[in-house]
Amino acid sequence: LGVKESHQMTIFRIIAAILHLGNLEFQGERDGETCSVSSEDEHLSHFCSLLGVEHSQMQHWLCHRK
Repeated sequence: LGVKESHQMTIFRIIAAILHLGNLEFQGERDGETCSVSSEDEHLSHFCSLLGVEHSQMQHWLCHRK
């Protein structure tokens, strides 16, 4: 497709992060009103390292709407 190798690696990193995000396990709490993600979840750690985002912030905002 004519995509530069440096751009390919960025695309692969984003795709890998999305696939790890799909493997996260959410635990529902209080009649389905809230949820949580385990801080030891390896997929969340891989997701954060691939995209360079803070682990605790991502763990929080995946479970809160605002």
